[in-house]
Amino acid sequence: MNRTRLGSALRELRQASGKEAKAVARSAVMSASKLSKIETGKVSPTVVDVDRILTAIGVSDDVKAEYMGAARAEATEATAWRLIRRLGYHRKQQQIKALDDSTKLLRLFQPSLVPGLLQTPEYVRAVFARRGLTEEQLSRVVAARLARQQSLYDTTKTLRFVITEPVLRWRLVSAAMMAGQLDRIISVSRLPHVDIRIVPLAAPQSDVPGHSFVIRDDRTVTVETVHAEVVVTDPRDVEIYVRKFDGFADMAYFGDEMRSLVEKILDEFLREQEIV
Repeated sequence: MNRTRLGSALRELRQASGKEAKAVARSAVMSASKLSKIETGKVSPTVVDVDRILTAIGVSDDVKAEYMGAARAEATEATAWRLIRRLGYHRKQQQIKALDDSTKLLRLFQPSLVPGLLQTPEYVRAVFARRGLTEEQLSRVVAARLARQQSLYDTTKTLRFVITEPVLRWRLVSAAMMAGQLDRIISVSRLPHVDIRIVPLAAPQSDVPGHSFVIRDDRTVTVETVHAEVVVTDPRDVEIYVRKFDGFADMAYFGDEMRSLVEKILDEFLREQEIV
């Protein structure tokens, strides 16, 4: 059941119950306008929205279980990278920028790459050069990703990054460029509304990294897998990612301790460059 079908099915249930839209909206703690948009498929309801609407309508437990199952299935959406490539990676970066612009609290966990918001131009180019783009396409996506970094300087936001130490050592670019990339991380970490933490290899761990993910305002989680980007909106699933993020954040270095670790690795790259 897709968004449109779920919305129309909820409208049919409400009409069958004989309840007016305004009364249902009031009981569901939402505006009548939002309920109308959900019923017409213009807005995707969250799992919480569907639960409140069904409760307000007064359906049976069996009907509620059926519709809640459909809502949870709709709450996870996967888009294959081949489709994103067809759209254009630069347009995808523009879409992400729009999400970043509307996000007040961003939490990003990254065990594989330097987060996009922290990447230098050379690092961005290396990330997308693996995808077989033309020079024009590559230049456009690099520019689009760098444009996203404007949000780093928006002091109305809180940006939190948790990165594992191997990310700082993974050689997508030369030693000299990696040194520049690490210097960039140190510089951004000094912004008062930006919190960058590094999970050190030396620290005992009770969890495993898995994959990267971004949490936006406790509303959505974006997960990058090998074949697709997965967007999660079910509050129960979002909470799983929040707990995972907090667990690694608690074990990570931050502040001066974090910067000391990054500077140590940076110096290793500089010494290697001198030897070469």
